[in-house]
Amino acid sequence: MTATPERVRFPAGGRFHADLKRRVDDYFQRSGLTRFGGNAMRLKTAALISWLVLSWVLLVFTPVTVAQAVLLTISLALAQAGIGFAVMHDANHGSYSPSTRVNQTLSFSLDLIGASSHLWRQKHNILHHTFTNIAGLDADLEPGPFLRFARWQPLRRFHRFQHFYMWLLFGAFPLRWWFLDDAIQMANGRVGTQVFPALRGWALVRTLLGKAAFIAWAFVIPVLMHPTWKIVPFYLLGSMVLGNVLASVFQLAHCLGEADFHDAAPGQLMETHWAEHQVATTVDFARKEKLLSWYLGGLNFQVEHHLFPRVCHVHYPALAVIVEETCAEHHVRYRNEPTLGSALSANVRWLRQLGSGAI
Repeated sequence: MTATPERVRFPAGGRFHADLKRRVDDYFQRSGLTRFGGNAMRLKTAALISWLVLSWVLLVFTPVTVAQAVLLTISLALAQAGIGFAVMHDANHGSYSPSTRVNQTLSFSLDLIGASSHLWRQKHNILHHTFTNIAGLDADLEPGPFLRFARWQPLRRFHRFQHFYMWLLFGAFPLRWWFLDDAIQMANGRVGTQVFPALRGWALVRTLLGKAAFIAWAFVIPVLMHPTWKIVPFYLLGSMVLGNVLASVFQLAHCLGEADFHDAAPGQLMETHWAEHQVATTVDFARKEKLLSWYLGGLNFQVEHHLFPRVCHVHYPALAVIVEETCAEHHVRYRNEPTLGSALSANVRWLRQLGSGAI
Protein backbone atom coordinates (compact mmCIF):
# COMPACT_ATOMS: atom_id res chain seq x y z
CA MET A 1 0.00 0.00 0.00
CA THR A 2 1.30 3.47 -0.88
CA ALA A 3 2.19 5.65 2.09
CA THR A 4 -0.15 8.47 2.99
CA PRO A 5 1.21 11.89 1.96
CA GLU A 6 2.32 14.00 4.91
CA ARG A 7 -0.41 16.36 6.10
CA VAL A 8 -0.02 20.09 6.54
CA ARG A 9 0.58 21.58 9.99
CA PHE A 10 -0.82 24.62 11.76
CA PRO A 11 1.14 26.91 14.11
CA ALA A 12 0.58 26.14 17.78
CA GLY A 13 -1.43 28.43 20.01
CA GLY A 14 -3.03 31.60 18.76
CA ARG A 15 -4.55 34.52 20.70
CA PHE A 16 -7.71 34.57 18.60
CA HIS A 17 -8.60 30.94 19.33
CA ALA A 18 -7.75 31.26 23.02
CA ASP A 19 -9.89 34.38 23.39
CA LEU A 20 -12.74 32.78 21.48
CA LYS A 21 -12.73 29.63 23.61
CA ARG A 22 -12.67 31.70 26.78
CA ARG A 23 -15.70 33.74 25.69
CA VAL A 24 -17.67 30.67 24.70
CA ASP A 25 -16.81 29.01 28.02
CA ASP A 26 -18.03 32.15 29.79
CA TYR A 27 -21.29 32.02 27.82
CA PHE A 28 -22.06 28.50 28.98
CA GLN A 29 -21.09 29.27 32.58
CA ARG A 30 -23.26 32.39 32.72
CA SER A 31 -26.26 30.78 31.03
CA GLY A 32 -26.09 27.55 33.00
CA LEU A 33 -26.57 25.60 29.76
CA THR A 34 -24.67 22.50 28.71
CA ARG A 35 -22.99 22.16 25.32
CA PHE A 36 -25.42 19.41 24.34
CA GLY A 37 -28.91 19.42 22.84
CA GLY A 38 -31.23 18.34 25.65
CA ASN A 39 -34.98 18.26 25.10
CA ALA A 40 -34.85 20.42 21.99
CA MET A 41 -32.82 17.73 20.24
CA ARG A 42 -35.02 14.92 21.52
CA LEU A 43 -38.12 16.63 20.12
CA LYS A 44 -36.40 17.36 16.82
CA THR A 45 -35.21 13.76 16.52
CA ALA A 46 -38.69 12.42 17.16
CA ALA A 47 -40.17 14.83 14.60
CA LEU A 48 -37.66 13.98 11.87
CA ILE A 49 -37.84 10.22 12.36
CA SER A 50 -41.65 10.39 12.40
CA TRP A 51 -41.55 12.43 9.19
CA LEU A 52 -39.41 9.80 7.48
CA VAL A 53 -41.40 6.80 8.72
CA LEU A 54 -44.78 8.33 7.86
CA SER A 55 -43.61 9.32 4.37
CA TRP A 56 -42.25 5.81 3.73
CA VAL A 57 -45.30 3.98 5.05
CA LEU A 58 -47.71 6.09 3.01
CA LEU A 59 -45.57 5.75 -0.11
CA VAL A 60 -45.02 1.99 0.10
CA PHE A 61 -48.12 0.59 1.76
CA THR A 62 -51.04 2.81 0.76
CA PRO A 63 -52.71 3.33 -2.62
CA VAL A 64 -51.61 6.72 -3.91
CA THR A 65 -51.89 8.60 -7.16
CA VAL A 66 -48.81 9.43 -9.23
CA ALA A 67 -48.91 13.02 -8.00
CA GLN A 68 -49.16 11.87 -4.39
CA ALA A 69 -46.29 9.42 -4.92
CA VAL A 70 -44.14 12.25 -6.29
CA LEU A 71 -44.85 14.42 -3.26
CA LEU A 72 -44.23 11.54 -0.84
CA THR A 73 -40.95 10.68 -2.56
CA ILE A 74 -39.78 14.28 -2.21
CA SER A 75 -40.95 14.26 1.41
CA LEU A 76 -39.04 11.04 2.12
CA ALA A 77 -35.84 12.40 0.58
CA LEU A 78 -36.11 15.65 2.55
CA ALA A 79 -36.67 13.67 5.76
CA GLN A 80 -33.54 11.60 5.06
CA ALA A 81 -31.50 14.74 4.55
CA GLY A 82 -33.00 16.30 7.69
CA ILE A 83 -31.98 13.31 9.82
CA GLY A 84 -28.48 13.55 8.38
CA PHE A 85 -28.24 17.29 9.06
CA ALA A 86 -29.88 17.52 12.46
CA VAL A 87 -29.49 14.12 14.17
CA MET A 88 -26.62 12.09 12.73
CA HIS A 89 -24.31 15.06 12.33
CA ASP A 90 -24.38 16.12 15.98
CA ALA A 91 -24.25 12.51 17.17
CA ASN A 92 -21.18 11.74 15.06
CA HIS A 93 -19.42 14.79 16.49
CA GLY A 94 -20.34 13.73 20.04
CA SER A 95 -22.35 16.92 20.57
CA TYR A 96 -25.86 15.45 20.68
CA SER A 97 -25.58 14.07 24.23
CA PRO A 98 -23.03 13.76 27.05
CA SER A 99 -23.60 10.00 26.76
CA THR A 100 -21.20 8.24 24.40
CA ARG A 101 -23.71 5.43 24.01
CA VAL A 102 -26.47 7.81 22.93
CA ASN A 103 -24.17 9.49 20.43
CA GLN A 104 -23.05 6.15 19.00
CA THR A 105 -26.62 4.91 18.74
CA LEU A 106 -27.88 8.01 16.95
CA SER A 107 -24.82 8.18 14.70
CA PHE A 108 -26.05 4.83 13.35
CA SER A 109 -28.97 6.73 11.82
CA LEU A 110 -26.57 7.53 8.96
CA ASP A 111 -26.09 3.81 8.31
CA LEU A 112 -29.85 3.34 8.32
CA ILE A 113 -30.29 5.99 5.61
CA GLY A 114 -27.63 4.49 3.38
CA ALA A 115 -24.10 5.65 4.25
CA SER A 116 -21.44 4.57 6.75
CA SER A 117 -21.07 6.51 9.99
CA HIS A 118 -17.60 5.00 10.43
CA LEU A 119 -16.38 6.33 7.08
CA TRP A 120 -18.13 9.63 7.71
CA ARG A 121 -16.05 10.17 10.83
CA GLN A 122 -12.86 9.61 8.82
CA LYS A 123 -13.86 11.87 5.93
CA HIS A 124 -15.76 14.56 7.77
CA ASN A 125 -14.67 14.78 11.40
CA ILE A 126 -10.97 14.23 10.75
CA LEU A 127 -10.13 15.37 7.22
CA HIS A 128 -12.75 17.99 6.38
CA HIS A 129 -12.84 19.64 9.79
CA THR A 130 -9.07 19.75 10.23
CA PHE A 131 -7.97 20.53 6.67
CA THR A 132 -10.89 22.53 5.31
CA ASN A 133 -10.48 23.57 1.66
CA ILE A 134 -6.89 22.25 1.47
CA ALA A 135 -5.87 20.40 -1.69
CA GLY A 136 -5.50 16.64 -1.34
CA LEU A 137 -6.74 16.57 2.25
CA ASP A 138 -10.34 17.80 2.19
CA ALA A 139 -12.10 14.97 0.31
CA ASP A 140 -15.25 17.08 -0.03
CA LEU A 141 -13.38 19.24 -2.55
CA GLU A 142 -12.54 16.29 -4.82
CA PRO A 143 -15.72 15.64 -6.86
CA GLY A 144 -14.08 13.85 -9.79
CA PRO A 145 -13.20 14.98 -13.33
CA PHE A 146 -16.59 16.40 -14.30
CA LEU A 147 -16.64 19.20 -11.70
CA ARG A 148 -14.08 21.82 -10.78
CA PHE A 149 -14.41 23.20 -7.25
CA ALA A 150 -10.97 24.81 -6.81
CA ARG A 151 -8.28 26.57 -8.85
CA TRP A 152 -5.69 23.78 -8.59
CA GLN A 153 -7.99 21.23 -10.25
CA PRO A 154 -7.53 20.63 -14.01
CA LEU A 155 -9.67 22.80 -16.26
CA ARG A 156 -11.52 20.94 -19.00
CA ARG A 157 -13.58 22.41 -21.80
CA PHE A 158 -16.86 20.98 -20.55
CA HIS A 159 -16.41 22.69 -17.17
CA ARG A 160 -17.76 25.87 -18.75
CA PHE A 161 -21.19 24.26 -18.42
CA GLN A 162 -20.74 22.82 -14.93
CA HIS A 163 -23.04 25.33 -13.26
CA PHE A 164 -25.83 23.89 -15.44
CA TYR A 165 -25.16 20.14 -15.33
CA MET A 166 -23.89 19.95 -11.74
CA TRP A 167 -27.45 19.46 -10.50
CA LEU A 168 -27.70 16.17 -12.41
CA LEU A 169 -24.39 14.99 -10.99
CA PHE A 170 -25.42 15.98 -7.47
CA GLY A 171 -28.59 13.95 -8.03
CA ALA A 172 -26.54 10.82 -8.72
CA PHE A 173 -24.38 11.40 -5.66
CA PRO A 174 -26.48 9.32 -3.19
CA LEU A 175 -26.54 6.28 -5.48
CA ARG A 176 -22.77 6.46 -5.92
CA TRP A 177 -22.30 6.96 -2.17
CA TRP A 178 -24.56 4.05 -1.17
CA PHE A 179 -23.32 1.44 -3.63
CA LEU A 180 -19.86 2.45 -4.82
CA ASP A 181 -17.87 4.92 -2.74
CA ASP A 182 -18.38 3.29 0.66
CA ALA A 183 -17.51 -0.17 -0.68
CA ILE A 184 -14.36 1.07 -2.45
CA GLN A 185 -13.17 3.07 0.55
CA MET A 186 -13.75 0.18 2.94
CA ALA A 187 -11.94 -2.22 0.61
CA ASN A 188 -9.00 0.13 -0.01
CA GLY A 189 -8.78 1.47 3.53
CA ARG A 190 -8.37 5.03 2.31
CA VAL A 191 -10.29 8.21 1.61
CA GLY A 192 -8.65 9.90 -1.35
CA THR A 193 -4.94 9.86 -0.53
CA GLN A 194 -5.47 9.36 3.20
CA VAL A 195 -5.26 5.94 4.88
CA PHE A 196 -7.58 5.13 7.78
CA PRO A 197 -7.70 2.14 10.16
CA ALA A 198 -9.26 -0.95 8.59
CA LEU A 199 -12.76 -1.91 9.68
CA ARG A 200 -12.64 -4.90 11.99
CA GLY A 201 -14.77 -6.56 14.60
CA TRP A 202 -17.89 -4.74 15.74
CA ALA A 203 -17.23 -1.69 13.53
CA LEU A 204 -17.32 -3.90 10.44
CA VAL A 205 -20.40 -5.81 11.63
CA ARG A 206 -22.20 -2.55 12.45
CA THR A 207 -21.42 -1.14 9.00
CA LEU A 208 -22.63 -4.25 7.18
CA LEU A 209 -25.79 -4.45 9.29
CA GLY A 210 -26.54 -0.83 8.50
CA LYS A 211 -26.15 -1.40 4.77
CA ALA A 212 -28.38 -4.48 4.94
CA ALA A 213 -31.08 -2.63 6.89
CA PHE A 214 -31.02 0.29 4.46
CA ILE A 215 -31.25 -1.93 1.38
CA ALA A 216 -34.12 -3.82 3.00
CA TRP A 217 -36.36 -0.82 3.72
CA ALA A 218 -35.32 1.34 0.77
CA PHE A 219 -35.24 -1.28 -1.99
CA VAL A 220 -36.29 -4.84 -1.08
CA ILE A 221 -39.62 -4.08 0.60
CA PRO A 222 -40.76 -1.53 -2.03
CA VAL A 223 -39.88 -3.98 -4.84
CA LEU A 224 -41.88 -6.70 -3.11
CA MET A 225 -44.87 -4.35 -2.87
CA HIS A 226 -44.77 -2.74 -6.34
CA PRO A 227 -43.62 -3.57 -9.89
CA THR A 228 -39.98 -2.55 -10.29
CA TRP A 229 -40.59 -0.58 -13.47
CA LYS A 230 -43.08 1.61 -11.65
CA ILE A 231 -40.82 2.57 -8.79
CA VAL A 232 -37.52 3.16 -10.61
CA PRO A 233 -38.53 6.74 -11.62
CA PHE A 234 -39.31 7.49 -7.98
CA TYR A 235 -35.91 6.17 -6.89
CA LEU A 236 -34.29 8.54 -9.36
CA LEU A 237 -36.44 11.44 -8.16
CA GLY A 238 -35.61 10.71 -4.53
CA SER A 239 -31.90 10.51 -5.31
CA MET A 240 -32.08 13.79 -7.24
CA VAL A 241 -33.73 15.63 -4.33
CA LEU A 242 -31.54 14.10 -1.63
CA GLY A 243 -28.30 14.59 -3.55
CA ASN A 244 -28.94 18.22 -4.40
CA VAL A 245 -29.99 19.12 -0.86
CA LEU A 246 -26.94 17.45 0.69
CA ALA A 247 -24.45 18.80 -1.85
CA SER A 248 -25.86 22.33 -1.77
CA VAL A 249 -25.34 22.72 1.97
CA PHE A 250 -21.63 21.91 1.61
CA GLN A 251 -21.35 24.10 -1.46
CA LEU A 252 -22.93 27.13 0.21
CA ALA A 253 -20.52 26.92 3.14
CA HIS A 254 -17.23 26.26 1.35
CA CYS A 255 -17.46 26.71 -2.44
CA LEU A 256 -17.88 30.44 -2.84
CA GLY A 257 -15.59 33.27 -3.77
CA GLU A 258 -15.74 34.50 -0.16
CA ALA A 259 -14.03 31.31 1.11
CA ASP A 260 -10.27 30.76 0.96
CA PHE A 261 -8.72 27.74 -0.77
CA HIS A 262 -5.19 26.41 -0.22
CA ASP A 263 -3.01 24.34 -2.53
CA ALA A 264 -0.57 23.52 0.26
CA ALA A 265 2.45 21.24 -0.10
CA PRO A 266 2.64 18.07 2.05
CA GLY A 267 4.12 18.86 5.44
CA GLN A 268 3.78 22.61 4.92
CA LEU A 269 3.40 24.85 7.97
CA MET A 270 0.32 26.97 7.30
CA GLU A 271 0.57 30.74 7.73
CA THR A 272 -2.48 31.03 9.98
CA HIS A 273 -3.53 29.20 13.12
CA TRP A 274 -6.18 26.51 12.84
CA ALA A 275 -9.09 28.63 14.13
CA GLU A 276 -8.29 31.49 11.77
CA HIS A 277 -8.06 28.99 8.92
CA GLN A 278 -11.54 27.68 9.74
CA VAL A 279 -13.04 31.16 9.65
CA ALA A 280 -11.25 31.98 6.39
CA THR A 281 -12.39 28.84 4.57
CA THR A 282 -15.99 28.77 5.78
CA VAL A 283 -19.05 30.95 5.17
CA ASP A 284 -22.26 31.29 7.17
CA PHE A 285 -25.50 31.84 5.28
CA ALA A 286 -29.13 32.72 5.98
CA ARG A 287 -28.58 33.01 9.72
CA LYS A 288 -31.93 34.77 10.30
CA GLU A 289 -34.02 32.10 8.54
CA LYS A 290 -35.11 30.11 11.60
CA LEU A 291 -37.06 27.36 9.85
CA LEU A 292 -34.15 26.70 7.51
CA SER A 293 -31.77 26.64 10.49
CA TRP A 294 -34.00 24.12 12.24
CA TYR A 295 -34.08 21.84 9.22
CA LEU A 296 -30.35 22.12 8.44
CA GLY A 297 -29.34 21.35 11.98
CA GLY A 298 -27.61 24.73 12.20
CA LEU A 299 -25.33 23.94 9.25
CA ASN A 300 -25.99 27.41 7.88
CA PHE A 301 -23.89 28.46 10.92
CA GLN A 302 -20.89 26.66 9.44
CA VAL A 303 -18.27 28.97 10.92
CA GLU A 304 -19.51 28.25 14.42
CA HIS A 305 -19.77 24.55 13.67
CA HIS A 306 -16.19 24.36 12.38
CA LEU A 307 -14.86 26.20 15.40
CA PHE A 308 -16.94 24.27 17.94
CA PRO A 309 -17.95 20.92 16.40
CA ARG A 310 -18.51 19.37 19.83
CA VAL A 311 -21.17 21.96 20.71
CA CYS A 312 -24.72 21.05 19.69
CA HIS A 313 -26.16 23.13 16.87
CA VAL A 314 -29.02 24.48 19.02
CA HIS A 315 -26.44 26.90 20.50
CA TYR A 316 -25.03 28.20 17.20
CA PRO A 317 -27.19 31.37 16.91
CA ALA A 318 -25.92 32.52 20.30
CA LEU A 319 -22.33 31.54 19.50
CA ALA A 320 -22.49 33.41 16.18
CA VAL A 321 -22.74 36.72 18.05
CA ILE A 322 -19.66 35.85 20.11
CA VAL A 323 -17.69 34.61 17.10
CA GLU A 324 -18.48 37.66 14.98
CA GLU A 325 -17.55 40.09 17.76
CA THR A 326 -14.30 38.24 18.50
CA CYS A 327 -13.39 38.16 14.81
CA ALA A 328 -13.90 41.91 14.56
CA GLU A 329 -11.69 42.59 17.58
CA HIS A 330 -8.90 40.36 16.24
CA HIS A 331 -9.24 41.66 12.66
CA VAL A 332 -10.25 38.22 11.34
CA ARG A 333 -12.62 38.52 8.40
CA TYR A 334 -15.97 36.82 9.12
CA ARG A 335 -17.98 35.68 6.09
CA ASN A 336 -21.78 35.59 6.04
CA GLU A 337 -24.21 35.46 3.12
CA PRO A 338 -27.41 37.10 4.38
CA THR A 339 -29.95 34.88 2.60
CA LEU A 340 -30.26 31.44 1.04
CA GLY A 341 -30.74 33.09 -2.33
CA SER A 342 -27.58 35.18 -2.07
CA ALA A 343 -25.58 32.11 -1.02
CA LEU A 344 -26.89 30.09 -3.97
CA SER A 345 -26.04 32.93 -6.33
CA ALA A 346 -22.52 33.20 -4.90
CA ASN A 347 -21.99 29.45 -5.30
CA VAL A 348 -23.20 29.36 -8.92
CA ARG A 349 -21.09 32.42 -9.72
CA TRP A 350 -17.97 30.77 -8.26
CA LEU A 351 -18.51 27.53 -10.20
CA ARG A 352 -19.22 29.44 -13.40
CA GLN A 353 -15.99 31.41 -13.03
CA LEU A 354 -14.01 28.27 -12.28
CA GLY A 355 -15.56 26.49 -15.25
CA SER A 356 -14.75 29.33 -17.65
CA GLY A 357 -11.16 29.57 -16.47
CA ALA A 358 -11.68 33.13 -15.26
CA ILE A 359 -10.14 32.13 -11.92
